[in-house]
Amino acid sequence: MTTVRTTILLDADLLDRLDRHVRRQHATKTSVITMAVEAWLDSHEATPEFPFLGIGRSTHGRLSLDGRAIAKREAR
Repeated sequence: MTTVRTTILLDADLLDRLDRHVRRQHATKTSVITMAVEAWLDSHEATPEFPFLGIGRSTHGRLSLDGRAIAKREAR
């Protein structure tokens, strides 16, 4: 994984809280901020909603291929 340096602006009180936290946890600001951003993104990213769900068995050979194509199209 490639990392890239960036700059963020934080309220002084929030930065003080972050400093105290990393000292207590023997962590780095980078690791805490990375985990916080990942958690925020995980909870805010849209998950695809599929309008159907089918489970079963078919003798028609293309059914699973057609289903995959439909699922990919709906996920976009």
